[in-house]
Amino acid sequence: MIGRMIWPLVFGIGGVAILVSLGVWQVQRLAWKEAVLAEIEAEIAAPPVALPQAPDAATHGYLPVQATGVFGADYLRVLVSQRGQGAGYRVISPFETGGRSILVDRGIMPTEGQPPAHAGPVTVTGNLHWPQEVDGFTPDPDIARNIWYARDVPALAARLGTEPVLVIARELSVSDAPVTPLPVDTSAIPNDHLNYAITWFSLAALWLGMTLYLLWRIRRRTV
Repeated sequence: MIGRMIWPLVFGIGGVAILVSLGVWQVQRLAWKEAVLAEIEAEIAAPPVALPQAPDAATHGYLPVQATGVFGADYLRVLVSQRGQGAGYRVISPFETGGRSILVDRGIMPTEGQPPAHAGPVTVTGNLHWPQEVDGFTPDPDIARNIWYARDVPALAARLGTEPVLVIARELSVSDAPVTPLPVDTSAIPNDHLNYAITWFSLAALWLGMTLYLLWRIRRRTV
């Protein structure tokens, strides 16, 4: 009987060990990801600084900045959907500041209406960001209707004639209603390691149960 049980036992123990190790690895990855997110959140909330002369995604991603300037008359609308609130448009405007022109994501507004025009200087406080929203399924922008489907910074900048630099506003020195700021945060950064860990540990428990059942069946047939 023992001879017939040895290989199922070895196979079962090996499978459980592998699955448990994968679960432990995902728990370790979860701790790492939470530390990364905490670091990013601290960086987002840090005191703002002046706009760098040559910002780039690798060095200045999420950098809090503050700049005073004038919004251009033109703007682009990026279609978005908020859970529980439905569709709306992110408003992307050109912003002249310090002799240069950049992009400012002013926030979200309803699909009806238009953003207000600001004739005088406005101080924008927000974070530099280069969203990665374009993939093979992203439709081309509807230029005629001024509807974009992703914040493609280089394309938006080319359309509005600005530097490929985007500030996500969290506060303006003037009222921008009906536009509501949508500050940058970490909600779009995936963190599924806990779900993966639960899956591996569940599979380990299932594998163990199947192994014990198989050993029980072998024992019954040999008694």
